[in-house]
Amino acid sequence: MGLDYAWIHLIFTIPPAVILTIILRPLVTKIDLYKIIFLVSVAVTYTIPWDSYLIHTKVWTYPPHGILGPTLFKIPLEELFFFVIQTYVTSLLYILVNKPTVYLTYLFDDTDPRKSDVQYFRWRKRLGQVFFACFTLSSYYFSTLPSSKGTYLALICVWAGPVIFMLWCLAYQPLLTLPRSKTWLPIILPTAYLWIVDTIALLRGTWTIESGTKVGLQLWPGLEVEEALFFLVTNTLVVFGLTAFENALAVVEAFPDKVPVVPTLPSPSLLIQALFLSPAEYDTSRINGIKEALKNLSAKSRSFYLASSIFSGRLRLDLILLYAFCRVGDDLVDNAGSAEEAERWISHLAVLLETLYSADHSKRKLDEALAPFPPASRAILALLPTQALPSQPLFSLLEGFTSDVDFSRLKGKVSNREAASFPIKTASDLETYASRVASTVAELCLHLVYYHEPGANTKQNSFSSMSIRDRCLRNGAKMGLALQYTNIARDVYVDARDGRCYLPTDWLLEQGTTPEHVIETHGKADGVAETRERLLDNAFAIYKESRGAIEDLPRYARAGIRVAVESYMEIGRVLVEKMAAGGPLEELSGSGRRNRASVPKPRRLLVGWGALTGRRSGAIPEKQVKTG
Repeated sequence: MGLDYAWIHLIFTIPPAVILTIILRPLVTKIDLYKIIFLVSVAVTYTIPWDSYLIHTKVWTYPPHGILGPTLFKIPLEELFFFVIQTYVTSLLYILVNKPTVYLTYLFDDTDPRKSDVQYFRWRKRLGQVFFACFTLSSYYFSTLPSSKGTYLALICVWAGPVIFMLWCLAYQPLLTLPRSKTWLPIILPTAYLWIVDTIALLRGTWTIESGTKVGLQLWPGLEVEEALFFLVTNTLVVFGLTAFENALAVVEAFPDKVPVVPTLPSPSLLIQALFLSPAEYDTSRINGIKEALKNLSAKSRSFYLASSIFSGRLRLDLILLYAFCRVGDDLVDNAGSAEEAERWISHLAVLLETLYSADHSKRKLDEALAPFPPASRAILALLPTQALPSQPLFSLLEGFTSDVDFSRLKGKVSNREAASFPIKTASDLETYASRVASTVAELCLHLVYYHEPGANTKQNSFSSMSIRDRCLRNGAKMGLALQYTNIARDVYVDARDGRCYLPTDWLLEQGTTPEHVIETHGKADGVAETRERLLDNAFAIYKESRGAIEDLPRYARAGIRVAVESYMEIGRVLVEKMAAGGPLEELSGSGRRNRASVPKPRRLLVGWGALTGRRSGAIPEKQVKTG
């Protein structure tokens, strides 16, 4: 009996597992735990017979002074734990680096040989198949080496090769198209680390590879080439297995026509069916629409893009599609060349909504309603999840766009207009506008949360559940006001540059200035700083009043909503800090152009982490507690 092997675990394998567990604890979902448990179970079950054979045939041995004593099929307890801990650590690292990944966007129909990119893709797929087939068959070559020197290599190849080949055939699409950091990093990092650990163990004599079963080559002093290959292929097995799992899950979640209802924990049989679904049956229009939606969000709404990675499953996809729909509509109206063009876009959006919510929702009518929009926008707009959303907030959103049209009518006429002509005359006008363009979006997001809540059909009949839901919807609408007020306070310069001023006219008059002067001076007019501060006061007061309702939301979505809110309110905190420092609120680009203030990426990540854990959630700048 000895503690050498246990010492290896205590010093080298358990600490990274603990660290990764702490880091990922707020991010891990039920489906993540399901993946890990599934992979660990498969890894242990598949490896036990092979490992037992190696010990029985004395390919490797464990000195009695190095192990505690208990064994299973001659496999030491510590070795069984190694199967678990290695799979666990590699799985956690994979989940960490892939948390923002939307796997659906890496699926495509590769069955049409007429496409040049498909031909190239098929060539890479077949090259991988040939490589892994040769890897498997090389076991025969190693088994024929004289004096049994290739025994260990042959056993590695014949054990791991067929599984890697099978996983490649099933999950080749994401394995070939995912960024290399998403697949190679979770393989290389734990492999390199375990090479070091294995070197230490071999030099200490914790375990031994018998000289007659190895070729005698070393990667570096103390590390046999067989051991280096073993850790490389085992981590490859884990990463390929997780990628295949994610591939199957993406198919299950992405196509409602194939799987109308997604179980909280999809059965292995359902996942296997998804893996064997022909790419020719993929809904490519849905895939392309979600790709366009993600591209839109990553460029124009970094806070929501960050928060979206906290959600999972169809809720995440529907939130992305909803938010992208709103962004596309807003951009079409904002970027219109004239008020008339902007009004046409609003009219087209109204026709589209009427079509989407119509009982007679035919493809012909939908195509007609989408025809006026740019192709990239059509892909997004067609996927609005109307089955989960009430129509009224969406039509209210279009009413909010009309205020932007009013600014378009005034554009270029600054010198001739009077303060009374501006759409946002009073704080009440501002609240009406913000409720239409922001409260509606917040309310719609919460409708999706409740629609996708596990067990929603049974819970929604409970009076207490409905009462909590109504309170959350009301507070969500209020929180939308806070986020929009923060947005307006940030964008004063950018809006003024575009001929707009959303600060209430009566507030500006109290400061001795007017909306015209704000636009003429690009937001530098006297009194603007005080008005922006007053608006932030209101934003943080509403935020303080409404934030508690987040904790009454369904548990599965609570953290994601918290991250979305805190990421956006951090913009307000940045503005308050800049005001306190007396510096400019806008940021200068490399060309000297003034741009809206933003939250640095490290700070965004820190805020997101704090919101996940609840430690920083709810921080309010000291001055921003009054209403105005």
